[in-house]
Amino acid sequence: QVQLVESGGGLVQAGGSLRLSCAASGLAFSSYAMGWFRQAPGKEREFVAAIRWTTSYADSVKGRFTISRDNAKNTVYLQMDRLKPEDTAVYYCAAAPLVADILRIGKYDYWGQGTQVTVSS
Repeated sequence: QVQLVESGGGLVQAGGSLRLSCAASGLAFSSYAMGWFRQAPGKEREFVAAIRWTTSYADSVKGRFTISRDNAKNTVYLQMDRLKPEDTAVYYCAAAPLVADILRIGKYDYWGQGTQVTVSS
């Protein structure tokens, strides 16, 4: 059974930093692209970042967020710096086949339960 478990969310002031982690089990981790998505109250879930052999970022987080992965630990990370109140959301990690269009939410096969990030002004 595939499990993705996010951690590292919390409350932070604007301008601060958080590091999210997502530990994967039950899948061949190195054979999957990994992505981070977020969903704010009343809004649709949106793409944040993804990693396979390259990295991709939403324009809204480019230059502030960094995605990375450690295949030996089956873990993907999202380092979030210079956080803004508009970054407040539930953050989800997800896994997609390496050849998938990783910018499209529908291409992800597995999802975590999410972790709350709240940025105060």
